[in-house]
Formats: sequence, structure tokens, C-alpha cells
Amino acid sequence: MSTPHLARDLSLYLLARLGLIVVIAAVLVLVKVPLLVAVAVAVVVGLPIGLLTLRKLNARVTAGLAARNERRARERAKLRAQLRGDE
Repeated sequence: MSTPHLARDLSLYLLARLGLIVVIAAVLVLVKVPLLVAVAVAVVVGLPIGLLTLRKLNARVTAGLAARNERRARERAKLRAQLRGDE
């Protein structure tokens, strides 16, 4: 997975999680729950709901981060080998 896809997927995931929190908080405010309490509850309740509803997007982000970390580790190993004079 390339970096532009990772950035797009990560942005979509963060926006979806934030949107989920906003929707939950808005519903709670409509039921006359104070705003600060509604936001706090929305953050806590939104975590497991987001993990369930955004599973595919989360998997894409995780795969993209793993690929990026693997590529960076290879580049770092190559640089260290060059510095040692192995290559």
C-alpha cells in the first residue's frame, strides 16, 4: 500500500470516528443530556461501536501502517549496512 492511500484511509477513518462521536453526542443532547457529559459518553461509547462498524477501514489503515513500517525498517537496515561499509 502506498503512502497516499495510507493518508487517505487514515483521514477517512479519523473523520468517521469523529463523525460517530458527533452523532452520538447530538442524540444525547437532544435527549437533554448536558453537552459536556454527552461528549464524554460519546467518546466512551463510540470506541467499541467504531471498532465494530469501521472494521474494514481499520484493517486497511492497519495494513498500510504495517507496510510503511516494514519499508522504513528495510531502508534503515540498508542505511546501517552502508554506514558500516557492508555495501
